[in-house]
Amino acid sequence: MISVNQARQFIRDHSPTPVITESATGTALGKVLAAPVYAPFDLPHFRQSAMDGYAIRHGRENYVVKGESKAGDNCTLKLAEGEACRIFTGAMVPENADTVVIQEHTTVSGQNLILHKIPRAGANIRAIGEQIRKGSPVLQKGTKLNSAGIGMLAGFGIEKVEVFAVPRIGIIATGSELLSPSDKPEPGKIYDSNTLMLKTALIENGCPGVNIYRAKDEKTHTEHIIKQALQENDILLISGGISVGEYDFVQGALRANRVKEIFYKVNHKPGKPLWFGKKDRKTVFALPGNPASVLTCFYIYVLPELRRQRGITEPENKWYRARTKSKILNPKEKTMFLRAYIENGIAEIPDGQSSAMLHGFITANAIAMIPENTSVLHENQSIEYMLMEYN
Repeated sequence: MISVNQARQFIRDHSPTPVITESATGTALGKVLAAPVYAPFDLPHFRQSAMDGYAIRHGRENYVVKGESKAGDNCTLKLAEGEACRIFTGAMVPENADTVVIQEHTTVSGQNLILHKIPRAGANIRAIGEQIRKGSPVLQKGTKLNSAGIGMLAGFGIEKVEVFAVPRIGIIATGSELLSPSDKPEPGKIYDSNTLMLKTALIENGCPGVNIYRAKDEKTHTEHIIKQALQENDILLISGGISVGEYDFVQGALRANRVKEIFYKVNHKPGKPLWFGKKDRKTVFALPGNPASVLTCFYIYVLPELRRQRGITEPENKWYRARTKSKILNPKEKTMFLRAYIENGIAEIPDGQSSAMLHGFITANAIAMIPENTSVLHENQSIEYMLMEYN
């Protein structure tokens, strides 16, 4: 049995290099740029008015209005001394105008324009390249594209970008006792919560393409489902069937499919029977069956691997420190992960920490960690925690 830190390191050591692909800008939300993007032209690439008003040659109070420029026009008007141009936000500024006065500071009678407040020279004009110069980096490699990033790319007319591919992920739920939500309750059966829980956790963390499989507690069927899932996915998450009972066939099925075991069992609680392996570029996490163990292992081990394969620059969980609200015991010399609620630097550990109970996760906003060599934390002692954030 290995330590938590050893398990993390083994996963890092066997993580495949992220795959680079091309994505349409309109479907790149949440993806990570695999190469920098450079401005193909100045932005703006012509002088723009920042306000509705009048373009003028600065230095007078009275002007004669000779034309207009609205957004989308290719304005070729040239102003003589004492002439002004009606102009609208985003419109091209006439070639020899140097200032825009906002309409609220003017009075117009016919073609006569009177300025009630003279702006500074150069006011209300967006200069060529004011936002970014041609050839400058628009977005750097490693940028996770949000709506603003998509808007920036669209503003340059960039239709496609190089990104790191989002891995295809398969979830195998094992167990002949599992019912789907549409099934009627039966004695001896339980509803499958792990599959939908993992699927939504993956979607929350930028992996919307999830394939679902179900394996009965039968050797041949488990081998067949794992073979199919390995062919169709990059990362495989298996829920349950990883222990050594007579009806736990996952380990044998993985060996039969030539998945190399990297480690099995970690000295932590909950979720000790965690299995990790690899076949070519495929990585496999065989998770315990208890729901809280599944979700804990997802956040601690699976999520950093998802980030690595998505090309996120800093994939590891970020750990912070808070103060314990009350005494916490860790009597079994294991690293203990606890659902926690952190507020104002205080860590509250709710009841219901059993590996089968999800309720503590519903109200928690963090996972707190007690090292394996710490048997007790007293009130107001320092405790490490990671926030359960979406990525």
